[in-house]
Amino acid sequence: MSNNNSLMLAAFLALGVSSAHAQDHFPNKQVRILVGFTPGSGTDFLARTIGQKLSETWGQPVVTENRPGASGSIAAELVKRSPPDGHTLMVVSNGHALNPAILSSLPYDTAKDFSGITYLGDVPNILVASNSLNVKTLKELIVLIKSKPGLINYASSGVGTATHLTGEMFKLAAGLDVVHVPFKGSPDAMGSAMGADGNIHYAFNPISTVITIIQSGKLTGIALSTKVRSPAMPNLPTMAESGLPGFDFGGFYALFAAANTPKQIKDKIAKDVAQALTAPDMVEKLATQGATPKTTTPEQLDAFTREEMARMVKIAKAANIRID
Repeated sequence: MSNNNSLMLAAFLALGVSSAHAQDHFPNKQVRILVGFTPGSGTDFLARTIGQKLSETWGQPVVTENRPGASGSIAAELVKRSPPDGHTLMVVSNGHALNPAILSSLPYDTAKDFSGITYLGDVPNILVASNSLNVKTLKELIVLIKSKPGLINYASSGVGTATHLTGEMFKLAAGLDVVHVPFKGSPDAMGSAMGADGNIHYAFNPISTVITIIQSGKLTGIALSTKVRSPAMPNLPTMAESGLPGFDFGGFYALFAAANTPKQIKDKIAKDVAQALTAPDMVEKLATQGATPKTTTPEQLDAFTREEMARMVKIAKAANIRID
């Protein structure tokens, strides 16, 4: 072997050792978890809860940054442009898979520009109604809406979000004439629903963001959007039980990084997140918020994302949701 070739081989091997060494010592600086919605949203709650646990595990600060707007795509674009080293992550909900189906243009390719890390969990949505409506059941709400066509408003945490899609599915299933009012996050929507102005009459929101509001009596819990009841609110019926057979649409959360993040780093994050989610204090904290932890490998999350994107195309078409 020539001297030049020997030098090239040595340099290549040194680079490989250096890369592996860096991955073994991940993270070596502050880690950011971006959230595409306002503080207090379901994604925000989960990001901050997991971030605190990971900070303890890694011995490095893990900070949550809220970049709300454009159905979560503002945060996603920032992650796309970040160095693929695992130090910039994002927690997403259903909207991440839904956006390509309903938005005419996105500043990224959902399937190609991100690396899946791990699924985080399932969180059902709850249909909540303003106390000003004076309704207690799904049947009462539907009767009221049909008596005032075009005069009842429902809120979502943004156009193209899971809460928007659930609202449109309810509209189709019950044959309703209602007006959609998008906000930048669940807290803003709930604040309007609880307000005296009466601008917002009902909404679907993750159980984690409304459970304490319902328990305080500031909003009325009507029904769960999923096919099974939640242990966090066992007395609250499902939509299917309440008169809409087959209605089933829940929320999910997952963790992503930029595309081309090294496999060793992705595997480490996924392993540490799985360990965090099984810690007794985490299980208890998530249970009080109605969240069911569930983790996957990075490869499993990438496969799930592709499947979910295809499913969202069908649902968005049926609900006639398209944003140009």
